[in-house]
Amino acid sequence: MTARSSIEAFDLESKTIRILWQAEVLLEAPNWSPCGRYLLLNSDGRMYRLMLNGARSLEMVDTGFSVECNNDHGISPDGEWMAISDKTAFGASTVYILPATGGEPRLVTKRRPSYWHGWSPDGRRFAYCGIRDDLFDIYTIGIEGGEEQRLTFGEGRNDGPDYSRDGKWIYFNSSRSGRMQIWRVPAEGGPAERITDSPYVDWFPHPSPVGDKIVFLSYDGDVFDHPRDLDVRIRMMDMDGSNVETLFELFGGQGTMNSPNWAPDGRQFAYVRYFPVA
Repeated sequence: MTARSSIEAFDLESKTIRILWQAEVLLEAPNWSPCGRYLLLNSDGRMYRLMLNGARSLEMVDTGFSVECNNDHGISPDGEWMAISDKTAFGASTVYILPATGGEPRLVTKRRPSYWHGWSPDGRRFAYCGIRDDLFDIYTIGIEGGEEQRLTFGEGRNDGPDYSRDGKWIYFNSSRSGRMQIWRVPAEGGPAERITDSPYVDWFPHPSPVGDKIVFLSYDGDVFDHPRDLDVRIRMMDMDGSNVETLFELFGGQGTMNSPNWAPDGRQFAYVRYFPVA
């Protein structure tokens, strides 16, 4: 087998990497289930469950009519639901909710494109990136749908939102300062606060379920957007942006950790390492 994707876990205490699964196909964005028993990933428009207990297996998840899912997806805090971003019905990414075991998706975001990125800790709201009139901004919405709440207002490109454990903050990446950096905004609305000031291009901040650390992806400083198949680094910092450290470097980028990826105990996180296309 010529591997294309390597699903791996990094242990914070031992600083070791464990290979969970390797495949010839492109797999993306592992979400660790709240029960700890499986990872949720996407590949070629479909959703898959990688079972971690016993003999590992990769199983396709029934997502009904949604067969053009992207890598913006996640499992609810209670483990009962999953959110997906899919363009099958409307030709543009739209956020849906469906049972975590699979089933027919229910529409949440009526405006599109919308790219899901994070559950609120109480499981009642989503944070997502919405493109409206060519502006990339951060929004939240209740899981039953309704009116979306806008949190950023076109100050550069804003993307990749995820909630802090206490639900008070939404961390996201923004180009408002020039290159993409990590920022945060109050979940109820208010002024944004810059968190990183680095020479890198920083994307996809994911606060730990323990509430003490944020893991994120950093490209070289001259990279635009978040392409795949580049040498990148996974970094970690405290919630206020202090004590930044590079955990390791890898070949990856797009698909490596676009959506929430922490294990429920906060001791490890999952990601995808890629191998060059022959």
